[in-house]
Amino acid sequence: MFWNRIWVALLCKTAIIAAMQSKKLYIVMVGLPARGKSTIASRLRDSLIRDSILSKVFNNGQLRRRLTGIETSQAAFYAPENREGVAIREKIALMNMEKARDFLAGRGQVAILDATNVSIKRREKISSFLSDHQLLFIECINEDKEILEANIARKICLPEFSHLNRDEAVRSFNQRIDFYKAIYRPVENEKNFIKLDSLNRRILGESLGDDIPFYDRLRDFLVTDVVKNLFLVRHGETFFNLENRIGGDSPLTQRGIEQARSLARHFRKKSIPVIFTSKKLRTIETAEPIKELQKNCTIISLEEFNEINSGICECMSYEEIRNYMPEVHSQRQKDKYYYVYPGGEGYATMKERIDRGIKKALYLSGVSQNIMIIGHRAVNRMILAHFLYRRTEDVPYTYIPQDKFYHIVATQNKKLFELRRF
Repeated sequence: MFWNRIWVALLCKTAIIAAMQSKKLYIVMVGLPARGKSTIASRLRDSLIRDSILSKVFNNGQLRRRLTGIETSQAAFYAPENREGVAIREKIALMNMEKARDFLAGRGQVAILDATNVSIKRREKISSFLSDHQLLFIECINEDKEILEANIARKICLPEFSHLNRDEAVRSFNQRIDFYKAIYRPVENEKNFIKLDSLNRRILGESLGDDIPFYDRLRDFLVTDVVKNLFLVRHGETFFNLENRIGGDSPLTQRGIEQARSLARHFRKKSIPVIFTSKKLRTIETAEPIKELQKNCTIISLEEFNEINSGICECMSYEEIRNYMPEVHSQRQKDKYYYVYPGGEGYATMKERIDRGIKKALYLSGVSQNIMIIGHRAVNRMILAHFLYRRTEDVPYTYIPQDKFYHIVATQNKKLFELRRF
């Protein structure tokens, strides 16, 4: 009886694996350059692989850079009337379609075609050529000007732009986008598609004419904030900290500088490609020593991570508020989360901008495994609440020290929160 049960269990497991491996899918990314397609494609692949779904990304840009060299950094290469450029791009697209088809003809289960694919002609060609399995188009949409500028600033650091100065590279990339806009047609008549707000991870529209393999898993991923390793740090000690003052733009004390250097040494052997700070001096001063000990690191300052605006109480000490504005002190003590400083903010009114800052950081970090945010006490409390889902009344009392940092992992399969000393 025992061995019969074991045998039945093995048969069932084998059948499940066989059924899963028999499912095959092409995912076709769509969207203008710098809209987050490659980030989503790479992270989607990783998510599927963790679920034992053999997946691979076929990126046209990577293949183009490997085969053609730096001349493709020139905007003219992407002009619709440039027949030579069009022919090269079509050849590269066909090569990746053939690679994707071969991948699914073998053990592969999900092939992700990562390219702009903005023209109807290109999408019709893909649908015709890859007719052996179902296709799902994922269109990435994002018109946030600040995000696009920051994303372009990161893209022009690629080797293909190394022979251009920064202004030339930005102009070239923007002209490339304009050429793609000239032939861009949103997905509308395709049989299976998802329109995704790639910044806010929100589905804007979808249409399914087929039963798409792994669809629930795919859709859940697209709307989930995925964080491999987020290191959440509070800035080092400031002169305002010594006086227990709130707000302002105080620089670090000598002790604060030493805290920043200690933090830098702690992360020296861990790659931190990007550090997000507020616009305040104290967070930037904390980030600079870390950047100095990293091989390739960029500091991006976002106003969404600025400390809570304390309005008429800005730069006052808590003792001064208690003595000279007792009504403010008492009202805030009654409900610290929902209280709003006169002329300023409260925790509750910060939530929207903090959530937006987190979305920006995750978007701009690209495929980086490690992300660091250097913020403030109230800001970091709100960031933790975003991932921890704490009760609102407890958020304003979350412990945010200056000699420790939070390590956060938040994926579909894993949640980790730990406070660590540096």
